[in-house]
Amino acid sequence: QVQLVESGGGLVQAGGSLRLSCVASGRTFSGYAMGWFRQAPGKEREFVAAIKWSSGTTNYADSVKGRFTISRDNAKSTVYLQMNSLKPEDTAVYYCAAGKFVAIDAADSEYSYWGQGTQVTVSS
Repeated sequence: QVQLVESGGGLVQAGGSLRLSCVASGRTFSGYAMGWFRQAPGKEREFVAAIKWSSGTTNYADSVKGRFTISRDNAKSTVYLQMNSLKPEDTAVYYCAAGKFVAIDAADSEYSYWGQGTQVTVSS
């Protein structure tokens, strides 16, 4: 059974940094795309970044390009989201997701597995 466990969220001032981690277990993830999504209060869940587990190919939402970096550590079965230059509008619950044979720009509905989420709050 696939499990995704996020950590690393918290409260940070605008301009600060956080690194989110997502530990994946339950199977090998070659052929999978791993995504980060976020949902702010009263808003729909939105795509943040994705990475192909095997190739390392990445994709980012325009709103985070140049500030966020997604990466993975195969040995640790962990996907990271390094978030720099954080803004108040980045405040949301951040979710890790996994989907087999999912395109790098796929919508959240294409992902099969989800973590429980981790709260990121950026104060102004």
